[in-house]
Amino acid sequence: MAKTVVRDLGDNELVEELANRRKVLFDLRFKLATGSLETTSKLKAERQQIARILTELREREIAAAEAAAEKDQ
Repeated sequence: MAKTVVRDLGDNELVEELANRRKVLFDLRFKLATGSLETTSKLKAERQQIARILTELREREIAAAEAAAEKDQ
């Protein structure tokens, strides 16, 4: 999922996608611990996706706070 795709998702969709990605990351870590994971690059890719989603959520949170502060003035 590219950065542009993450920006197009709604807040609820982002939260759901974050939960799904964290579950996938957990499963990958479990496979790594048991020795059944073939490519470790999947771990890095999932961590990057989680970071993209968290960054987008934080950017939206900051934008909402700034909009509320401007509205109060």
